[in-house]
Amino acid sequence: MNGEAKLGERLARIEEKLDRVLALEEKLQVFVDWWESLHDLGRDLSLLTYPTVKMLTEELAEVETGFQSEDVFILLRRLLLNFRNLAWALDQLENFIDWWRDLEPLLKVAVPRLIDQLDQLEEAGLFRVLQNATSLEMIRFLDRLSRVPVEVDLSAARPVGPVGLMWRLRSPEARQGLGVVVELTKALGKAKGEA
Repeated sequence: MNGEAKLGERLARIEEKLDRVLALEEKLQVFVDWWESLHDLGRDLSLLTYPTVKMLTEELAEVETGFQSEDVFILLRRLLLNFRNLAWALDQLENFIDWWRDLEPLLKVAVPRLIDQLDQLEEAGLFRVLQNATSLEMIRFLDRLSRVPVEVDLSAARPVGPVGLMWRLRSPEARQGLGVVVELTKALGKAKGEA
């Protein structure tokens, strides 16, 4: 039994050592997994390095002609000198954002109402009238009409009776003016009849 007890002790020690080796192997497996992941990352990065360096070189070659290191210092100096202005601009941006947040719900209500109002005005024919008022002939007529008061010589105006009116209508300009008045009167009569 003495031999058996020794053998049992030896087996227990061997099992203890095996347990420690297994525990160490598990700890090493975590390190091996991490190392393999790092190795895979390194391999992937090495595959991307050449195209990245090539693209970066091409981009820097384009930038090289317009970039001077002094420009960085000028920009940094201007940035440091304008911190107050930048802070003010950021405050204004915050104010605008707050204003927009306040205004947005109102616009969601007001814009559809405005569209409805414009639809009603279009149905009433307002835009057709404005379209006629902005035609080229109408603009020319209004331009000529606006020049009339400047061209009138009020110092030559004298009282006129019925006979004097006939006498004054002898000039071609007076007859032409009377013809314009008659045409405008006709157009106004037609407009009243359409309403």
